[in-house]
Amino acid sequence: MDESVPEPPIKPRREKTKRTPRRSKKLGERIKAEIIEEGIIPLYNVNVPKFTERERQLLNEVREKLVEVAVAQGENFQVDGSSFVKEVKEFLRMKGVRDTDKLASQISQEMLGYGKLDPMIKDDDLEEVMVIGTKKPVFVYHRKIGMMQTNVNFDEDTDIKAIIDVIARQVNRRIDQQSPILDARLEDGSRVNATIPPVSADGSSLTIRKFRKDPLTVVDLIDFKTISSHLAGFLWVCVDGLGVKPCNGIIAGGTGSGKTTTLNTVAAFTPPRERIITIEDTLELQLPHDHVLRMETRPPNIEGKGELDMDTLVKNSLRQRPDRVIVGEVRGAEAITLFTALNTGHSGFGTLHSNTARETITRLINPPMNVPNIMIPALDFIIMQNRMYRPEGGSIRRVTEVAEVVGMEEGNVQLNRVFEWNNVVDKVEYVGIASQTLREIAELRGISITEIEEEIEKRRLVLEYMADNNLRSIDDVGEWVHNYYKDPDEVLEKIL
Repeated sequence: MDESVPEPPIKPRREKTKRTPRRSKKLGERIKAEIIEEGIIPLYNVNVPKFTERERQLLNEVREKLVEVAVAQGENFQVDGSSFVKEVKEFLRMKGVRDTDKLASQISQEMLGYGKLDPMIKDDDLEEVMVIGTKKPVFVYHRKIGMMQTNVNFDEDTDIKAIIDVIARQVNRRIDQQSPILDARLEDGSRVNATIPPVSADGSSLTIRKFRKDPLTVVDLIDFKTISSHLAGFLWVCVDGLGVKPCNGIIAGGTGSGKTTTLNTVAAFTPPRERIITIEDTLELQLPHDHVLRMETRPPNIEGKGELDMDTLVKNSLRQRPDRVIVGEVRGAEAITLFTALNTGHSGFGTLHSNTARETITRLINPPMNVPNIMIPALDFIIMQNRMYRPEGGSIRRVTEVAEVVGMEEGNVQLNRVFEWNNVVDKVEYVGIASQTLREIAELRGISITEIEEEIEKRRLVLEYMADNNLRSIDDVGEWVHNYYKDPDEVLEKIL
């Protein structure tokens, strides 16, 4: 009996209207930024409000008063943004200022916000904001255009340090000569890394990896061609396991390749009845799921105490009855703990820095992870993702390979490639001869490979319907996935 799994025939898709990229037309009016794409490095010009000499004097007086209050209150000192603005307005009225609303807002932004960086941090089209020192332009990485140079720079290192101090206060940390590096997470989830001299020789530096307020979903990844609808349907069936064999996976790739986004997409297929525990260095995952327990690592304090590392949290998660354990990034001793869990009946996912599926295995079984070879077959598949730069600027992200772990032979882990990116047609294509993962699900469920293939096709049609009708938000995806689990026939009747 032939158990090969050819790619299901592609049904004609509905005529799809071309959609304008989200928010692109409103960029200028929303953040008052002008984008000029001419030249080697495109320009991102921000209209940053400037203080007059009189206004700067008032700002300094407000700052002095705030410092006095902070010293008086000590550790109990906290600033509430709305009440601070009200008090500043009252102070400005006493000083004879007419337009108190505008100036109070600017002062609040300067003292409690991120100063010149505020418009960039509020622009959801930017992926990264990078301050590289004094008297040098701030750079940003635009999600569609790529690296851009701004018209913003800092003349004094104290101005950069002031923004870093604001961030440090928000996370109850400090950055000084004894601790010249700061790793932190903003309230909106954005990741921050800051350094001060002598670590950064040209002045203080600040790098902010923006957190998307509107996270990408499986529909976006299909639209962007990061994955195909067939691969998405395949992964949906594998993550679900049809109730008998939920699969385990590692999403591997380089820095900025989109591993976390794909992890978020894959994990969103988890059936709603299951309990998910996520463990991350910085909380990034946003799952359309009701039963999610999120945990975050914690660095040691200034005395070197209080650290909570990834391995400690993974071990703790196994005492909390998880159905799925999702580790944001696997890189150390937590790998053994995670694979021990996978070998004892738990299901899990994680990301890992690697360039190929084979290299992923090599990294897992060598220091510092040291996962024993015998544990590796608990992993069902490896998803490889890469970021490719385009000659015209910007970059694309593609899942370039999906490989199954099919067992051991003479001490070596055996891989079976089932999907591969075809760079000629820019499509992730099915290249497998026989999927062991699907065969195992079919055997445990007591159905044929053909029936598994039909189920993949059904879910593929659901995903394509969502893409055709712009049902792309995290709430939309969660609702449709959960409705399919509840009554697949009703969902298919709606779309066909």
